[in-house]
Amino acid sequence: MGFLDHLEELRWTIGKSALVFVIIFVVMAVFLKDVSTVLNWPLDRAFANANERTGLVTTSPMAVFSVYLQICFLGGLFGSLPFLLFFIGKFVAPALHVRERKILLPACIASFGLFVAGGAFAYFLLVPSAIKVSVYFNQLLGFELIWSADRYYGLLTWMVLGMGAAFQFPMVIQILVFLGIVDVPKLRKLRRVMLVVFFVISAIITPTPDPLTQSMVALPMYVLYEISIQVAVRVSRARQKGIEEDLAEEITD
Repeated sequence: MGFLDHLEELRWTIGKSALVFVIIFVVMAVFLKDVSTVLNWPLDRAFANANERTGLVTTSPMAVFSVYLQICFLGGLFGSLPFLLFFIGKFVAPALHVRERKILLPACIASFGLFVAGGAFAYFLLVPSAIKVSVYFNQLLGFELIWSADRYYGLLTWMVLGMGAAFQFPMVIQILVFLGIVDVPKLRKLRRVMLVVFFVISAIITPTPDPLTQSMVALPMYVLYEISIQVAVRVSRARQKGIEEDLAEEITD
């Protein structure tokens, strides 16, 4: 394929991805009330055993539209992600070697699984815990709880997408090892540095500065880093085997 053909294929890939996202976005809009009930679960969970409960309010005439877009965007992104990965994988597949194509589908599945795991971690554990901490300090200082809906959904969107993206780093590590940019000994040497990096990332993602919430983000990421090192050992061996096979084919030819 020529350069213009690649551009045309890229245009179709972006167009199909955008179309799927818009379709699911519209579906989220149609079932907005049901979707918002699901997204309110972390808030309900945080106040399950609390003596005081706050409802969500809007503080400006246009705030409800911000809530509307945030709910539909979050649902649309999660719903369309498998299709986006499929379209992207189909676009890059012709440029890969045979052995590289074999890992493309597992890589896409793993990437989607990690994103869902990170989003679920934020939804089921991180957001309720952060809200509980916020409620505790508000009550400690005697503040009345009046939270705006757009701020809550903004917090939920930021943390779910942030943790979903943060959980992608094992895939990034495997790609770097597969490409020979980093190796396993270097990954082992960077253990302490990565622990600090994870706490910095957790400080950016989490809305509260308390050490407990930040540790809840940083420690799972470090566990994933250790698992990534073990997987990287196998990836490195497979890469070396592939290089040896390619050299053998060149010598034979």
